[in-house]
Amino acid sequence: MKLRTVMLTLAMCFVGVSVSFADNANMGTWKLNEAKSMNPAGFPKNTTVVYEAQGDNVKVTTDGTDRDGTPMHTEWTGKFDGKDYPLSGDPTADSRSYRQINDHTLALANKKDGKVTTRGRITVSADGKTRTLRLTGTDSSGNKVSGTSVYDKQ
Repeated sequence: MKLRTVMLTLAMCFVGVSVSFADNANMGTWKLNEAKSMNPAGFPKNTTVVYEAQGDNVKVTTDGTDRDGTPMHTEWTGKFDGKDYPLSGDPTADSRSYRQINDHTLALANKKDGKVTTRGRITVSADGKTRTLRLTGTDSSGNKVSGTSVYDKQ
């Protein structure tokens, strides 16, 4: 009897975690729509972004190019709780935080040695088919730069 109760409890926990991630509009694979995006020359570009559940965390993987056009692959695993979690593959940042604002909006911050290097806001459309990232940061000359990247759900 105890074994059956424990197994049922574990199954319900698994279903609960799965449902909570399924309800997150960011989950899935997103491809950059360059025609709708507005980024200055030399702005980093993520051509593919993947959000996937990994236990009770979210794993975010990006593939694209850095400011110099060199291929770049980043990985981040954490929660959308506003806390910093390690980021790998980005020479301008070593940690990232995501904060859930509402069902369709996230705020993000990339940091290097504890100092914010870029900030962004991600908004997923009501129909869940489009994701827009508005990112601001500082270029290598110390000038503020910003861009908007639009992604289509795959």
